[in-house]
Amino acid sequence: MSKVCSIRKPLCQINHDDLRQHMHFSAESGHIWLHERRMLLLHAEALAGLRKDLIDTLGLDRARGLLARMGYASGAYDAEVVRARSNCKNDVEAFMTGPQLHNLEGIVKSTPLKLEIDRAAGKFYGEDLWENSWEGQWHQREYGTCTMPVCWSQIGYACGFTSTFMGRPILYKEVECIGMGGNNCRVIGKPLEEWEDASEYAHLFSQESIAEQLIDLQTQVVHLRSAIAEKEKLPGDIVGNARNFRASYELLKQAAKSQITVLLIGETGVGKEVFARSLHDMGARRNELFIAINCAAIPHELVESELFGVEKGAYTGALASRAGRFERANGGTLFLDEIGDLPVSAQAKLLRVLQEGEIERLGDHKVRKINVRLVAATNSDLKQLVKEGKFRSDLYYRLNAFQINIPPLRERKEDISLLAYSFLDKYSAVHGKKLRGFTDKAKRALLAYHWPGNVRELQNVIERGVILANSGARIEVDQMFSSYSDDHPEELAFGVDGGLGMNAGKFGRDLCEAVFNGVMTLDQVEAMLVETAVDKARGNLSKAARLLGLSRRQLVAACKKAKSPHLNAAGRQDAP
Repeated sequence: MSKVCSIRKPLCQINHDDLRQHMHFSAESGHIWLHERRMLLLHAEALAGLRKDLIDTLGLDRARGLLARMGYASGAYDAEVVRARSNCKNDVEAFMTGPQLHNLEGIVKSTPLKLEIDRAAGKFYGEDLWENSWEGQWHQREYGTCTMPVCWSQIGYACGFTSTFMGRPILYKEVECIGMGGNNCRVIGKPLEEWEDASEYAHLFSQESIAEQLIDLQTQVVHLRSAIAEKEKLPGDIVGNARNFRASYELLKQAAKSQITVLLIGETGVGKEVFARSLHDMGARRNELFIAINCAAIPHELVESELFGVEKGAYTGALASRAGRFERANGGTLFLDEIGDLPVSAQAKLLRVLQEGEIERLGDHKVRKINVRLVAATNSDLKQLVKEGKFRSDLYYRLNAFQINIPPLRERKEDISLLAYSFLDKYSAVHGKKLRGFTDKAKRALLAYHWPGNVRELQNVIERGVILANSGARIEVDQMFSSYSDDHPEELAFGVDGGLGMNAGKFGRDLCEAVFNGVMTLDQVEAMLVETAVDKARGNLSKAARLLGLSRRQLVAACKKAKSPHLNAAGRQDAP
């Protein structure tokens, strides 16, 4: 059944205090956050000046389309915040956050006159009164009274918020506008197809560029990009534009032209095996096998048999003859990862293979010729291992014929976003989800984190985020990191009076310290939460339970435990 909201009885509105809790200000870092979205506090006059420049430069129709699309994007973002954070029990309560956010963001005072909504059935009808529209007021000041509605970005916002919330195109129109000489604005919204002139507004819901006049330029850019030489392109598995990373890749391309032994140096997780595979794919051996082995993962007593093979009966348990990795890779490429962990006894045999191009299986005297390109990798300091006598100096110099250093992720910050979106696309397809990217705070966290596990860790973090995020939403910080602290300065948040005060996060930490130091007990903290929730809900226990994420029965038990004065002896008190 549809749910209706009347202006005379402004029911089903989310508490403004709850909404303000998601707005935070950090004077020291210069950030304003609405949940995990970065916001900007702009001068209305400056924005009005930009609006005027767009109209004067692009013309009325194109400027209107541009501003409407900008508003649409803003409304869609706010709807995502509502979907992720709303504690509402019904569609009307959740939807009302949109007009309240419009108010909070200083755009316009929006009051619902009529609201009929049934999200499950896809039914919607909304009628709102807009007061103090900044866009209408400034347009009238610059151009005088007009013959058409002028609150374009605000209409775009309403369309974007409602369409995202409903999951279908909802079109709003201004039937009264202050720019046309009215005292206020009045808007009506309903599904796009219910408007007779729906085709004229379909572009508003398109994902194409908002400035259609730039399409020709975009086409030219595509042609220019396609004309760039193939040598500038990276393989699909390698992502990066950082200067130090591209320098390493250029060395890799040079090495691919020859058969020289390559030593890849880099921390764990930087992508040494990806580089090795790309070297193989770019070289003359691309049609032969690529065999990889991690020297650190094999017990020392089995390393030689794994590398060089073993004859039947060579040792207890050798029940059959078996070719080693070198024989299997004959004609192709053998990648020895973590070469620094290779036992000294195996190092001598490896040196002979590199010098003579021949091997002997363990327990056999037959010499077998092999033709293998060797690529080695390590995250250890081989020079130091040589000094300590843990690595043969002659083998080190033989391996170090062509060294490539792969930079850690923290030294190629500009590539983090590229990699993150590449993994997002990959794992969205793997897990069958359609996601809209990352929240602003999540993007900031990705850039601020030091990534000790490098690209491999980033890959795992993004996959975790994809799994935990809701389809159609953006990945948030806590969906990627199980515990994350960016050590940012304290933030300010809206108080009940609309002023700014310290972020509640500091209070939460202080409260934890009070418990740890014995100043308060857990029972006292629980009692304080119960009392605050019941006060906030004006004595309505069902609403207070929702605020705390509890069932009403659980809250009643907590009230009894805290000896709350809000609960009568029967435990059934609910204020109207």
